[in-house]
Amino acid sequence: MANDEHVALLKQGVEAWNAWRDGNPDIRPDLTKATIIADLRRANLTEADLFEANLSGANLFEANLSGADLNGSDLSGADLHEANLSGAHLSGANFSGANLWKANLRGANLREADLHGAHLDEASLTDANLSGAALYGADLEVAKLSGADLSGANLRRANFRGAYLTEANLHWADLTGATLVETDLTGADLTDCHIYGISAWGLKLEGTKQQNLVITSFDEPAITVDNIEVAQFIYLMLHNQKVRDVIDTITSKAVLILGRFTDERKAVLDALRDELRKRNYLPILFDFSVPATRDITETISLLARMARFVVADITDAKSIPQELAVIVPDLPSVPVQPLLLEGSGEYGMFEHFKRYPWVLETYRYASSEGLIASLGQRVIGPAESYAQSVRK
Repeated sequence: MANDEHVALLKQGVEAWNAWRDGNPDIRPDLTKATIIADLRRANLTEADLFEANLSGANLFEANLSGADLNGSDLSGADLHEANLSGAHLSGANFSGANLWKANLRGANLREADLHGAHLDEASLTDANLSGAALYGADLEVAKLSGADLSGANLRRANFRGAYLTEANLHWADLTGATLVETDLTGADLTDCHIYGISAWGLKLEGTKQQNLVITSFDEPAITVDNIEVAQFIYLMLHNQKVRDVIDTITSKAVLILGRFTDERKAVLDALRDELRKRNYLPILFDFSVPATRDITETISLLARMARFVVADITDAKSIPQELAVIVPDLPSVPVQPLLLEGSGEYGMFEHFKRYPWVLETYRYASSEGLIASLGQRVIGPAESYAQSVRK
């Protein structure tokens, strides 16, 4: 139950309330379930200091909390539907199970807020926290977000596991311009979301429903895709006349470097990358220490298709056999220049690749320094010569 004295103080107005807070900084206000006596219905608490206040279960229907300091407050289970929380300080606040239906959260700071199970249907989170920390780390697991306006919100590392973002009206579930970096969307339903201008990196999408994602702005004819991570690329392909030039530039400059990433072998690959960069190439060094998997080899195959040529150091080979197996047979236009440290032997199955004309003669080098010194003549020269002959 709410502390009657605390409720009475709040009813006196924001000025009296804040003065009392300033004089009693160690007291945590208890406004638990204040809804029972309807003291806070439609209350105007603009700029009220409710830091760490316990408002769990309170009825704040249509309350004006614009700009209020609610950092760390306990609002679990509170009824905040249609409440005005625009610009409010909500960092670390507990909104688990709260009713925020149609709540105005524009420009609010929800950094590290707990919105677990919160009801956010039709809530507006437009430009939430313009400092760029809006919803950073917020827990939105199982949150109801159908029709929520998240345009411009920064959702870096937010947890949307199980979030429901779909609505027949395409103007709802608006993620226009949203930042989704390392966001957990596991099991979420993104059907019909507007994702124009979205920044999506490192998403968790296991079991995520992705259908009819609108990649165009509201004033353009709707174009939809079914994969949020490829949406940016598709839009670029459709709207940027220079994309072909960009792709041509990449394929004429990119060099894929493969090898063993032990400390000794990686030093050679790093030196090779640095020298290629100095020669105006775009070196791609696929650096990993785990055994090759299907996902990794498929990625290598994709990168090889974008490369002008491949440099493969087969010294002390481990993943190289599997990598070359997905590159060599299917890419006759991409020359492969093998390297081998003098005194080392080729791995057993490498003989199989020598029958392919685009697998060039193995260059045996004595040292990293010697490799770099002869790079132009013994590595770049033969690879460029083959690449040019194929293009002609």
